Amino acid sequence: MPLVPLLPLFHYFNREHFEEALTLGSKPMVSVRWSDGRLRKTAGFYRRTQKISDRYRSEIVLSRPLLENLPQSATESTLCHEMIHAWIDLVLGVSESHGPNFHARMDAINSTQKRFHVSVRHKFPVPVDVPKWWAVCPSCSNRFPYKRLLRGAACKQCCNTYHGGNWHPSCLLSYEPASNEG
Repeated sequence: MPLVPLLPLFHYFNREHFEEALTLGSKPMVSVRWSDGRLRKTAGFYRRTQKISDRYRSEIVLSRPLLENLPQSATESTLCHEMIHAWIDLVLGVSESHGPNFHARMDAINSTQKRFHVSVRHKFPVPVDVPKWWAVCPSCSNRFPYKRLLRGAACKQCCNTYHGGNWHPSCLLSYEPASNEG
């Protein structure tokens, strides 16, 4: 499905679910945009950044790679989820992630419409990164995926079990290239 413009959706949801609290006049208190293609592990995020003339700059970014091939309801639920974070931060002035204010607003939105469902965690398909390396414990033979070599890393389970939680050279991980997997 092609990507939809986010600003009209933002204004619609702000009117329907946030009593227009996320705008000053007709200007959004938070910028809303699609990611540039690098956001691949999460459907979206809200962040407040540097302070500019006594106001923080805030933005909601939605993942182009994750959402572009999903139904519009995925974009709508993700945008509403991030708008709840913005509302808690900018309107309530509370430092909270997925606490009681988030759940109360999420439940209120879900009870008033059936187009999409806002949740704490999405269940959208996320591409899995293939590891470049497998780290192998010489003691227990457990294998752990790694994106890069990490010198001096030891098997936590074996260090805890055999060495009282202290790092020990007998638990030092060795690395095998993942391309050797067959």
